[in-house]
Amino acid sequence: MSRADFRSSFLLLVCLGSVCCGGRMQAADPSSSVVRDIATHRELFVDRFLIDRLDQVALKLHEPQLAPPMTEPADNLEYGTVIRDGDLFRLYTRDGRGAKFDGDAPEVTRYCESRDGIHWTRPKLGLYEIDGSRDNNVILHESPFCHNFAPFLDARPGVPADERFKALAGTVKSGLVAFLSGDGIHWRKLRPEPVITYTHEYAFDSQNVAFWSESEGQYVCYFRHFLDKQWRSVCRTTSRDFVTWTTPVPLRPNFPGEHLYTTLTQPYFRAPQIYVATPTRFHPARGESTDILFMTARGDSPFDRTFREAFIRPGLDPARWGNRSNYAAWNLVQTGPTEMSIYTTPFRRFTLRLDGLASVHAGADAGEMLTHPLRFSGKELVINYATSAGGSVQVELQRANGQPIPGFTLADCRSLTGDAIEQVVSWKNGSGLAELVGEPVRLRFKLLEADVFALQFRP
Repeated sequence: MSRADFRSSFLLLVCLGSVCCGGRMQAADPSSSVVRDIATHRELFVDRFLIDRLDQVALKLHEPQLAPPMTEPADNLEYGTVIRDGDLFRLYTRDGRGAKFDGDAPEVTRYCESRDGIHWTRPKLGLYEIDGSRDNNVILHESPFCHNFAPFLDARPGVPADERFKALAGTVKSGLVAFLSGDGIHWRKLRPEPVITYTHEYAFDSQNVAFWSESEGQYVCYFRHFLDKQWRSVCRTTSRDFVTWTTPVPLRPNFPGEHLYTTLTQPYFRAPQIYVATPTRFHPARGESTDILFMTARGDSPFDRTFREAFIRPGLDPARWGNRSNYAAWNLVQTGPTEMSIYTTPFRRFTLRLDGLASVHAGADAGEMLTHPLRFSGKELVINYATSAGGSVQVELQRANGQPIPGFTLADCRSLTGDAIEQVVSWKNGSGLAELVGEPVRLRFKLLEADVFALQFRP
């Protein structure tokens, strides 16, 4: 795609955004709206997937909050990965050890553990002799794979116990080689040859990530390449067996002049049908400074760029304004009953409320959101929401044609004021929705000084 095509696409997105998210908008023709079958899935307001109409409300990207420095941090993050494995947090990171180029022999992969995602230990594994000693936490020392070793916990049903963990690693010269492990510490190659190759443009030189997709029923890999041989961007490929992969497809999520490094795409752990990504945006003309963005995708659809602004800014620390200064580690992880964490270089932790990446937001003027018709299989509606002391949330259920359903109108809804990760919505006659299961219904939200982050028709 040419720069002109990029610019045209960008202007189209801007125009759509101004139509959809600003001021008042008339409802779409009810007869033409698509029906979203969401069963009992939790759905987040990180895109417009559920939304038909916004009136005096807008989608808002929320800002991760920097947590206090950790008294027992892990090793510095260089292309880091954090995996929550039950009650254990596992961290993997590159240690360059003075490497002169990507994949240089001195590089190693180190491993740390934590029980809370805050206090970390460096286990003495004794697997490799480094600088004359085996008293270290190195789990891999093989060039060039330590440069961008990216492990994941395989969620595929029936995966063998000794293949519970998988990883991809490599450079443009080696291709991406697959690794397997039963415990996340002792690793072996699936085969000597690469499982993914790409020769159209320079590729693979940063963190390349793969995972089992529950919604697609296959493995998915997102890797870095040079779009049109000039813009750092991302390709996607899929596999049923982690060995044979489809021809990579450039996804072209870049806005004009935008370089995107490590996408770090992952299924959101509370709603795996939604993929979230926290790529680093690189500004070569601004002192090679970097910041972190937020994108989403659903299955093989293009990345959604609803939110164009930075997700995590460099901040007050001058050290965060240089090259390679703002890279997120792969994976958001839950670190408390109401909290999830994002880790970034060199080793910092940012927090958000559960599901709190983005919301439908209303300020001091009341506004409304109307969803597309939704088909569900749960028995009650639960929302993740927050209001001010003077704010409120109400929900009305409508037929697909927009007619309010008796007993579930705004006048019947018990107004919600407060802050909760899971709040059951109720009406005068209760909260049960069994009579509406399988029937397409619209949700009409009335909001005042409020945020709605997620909804779910819970069993």
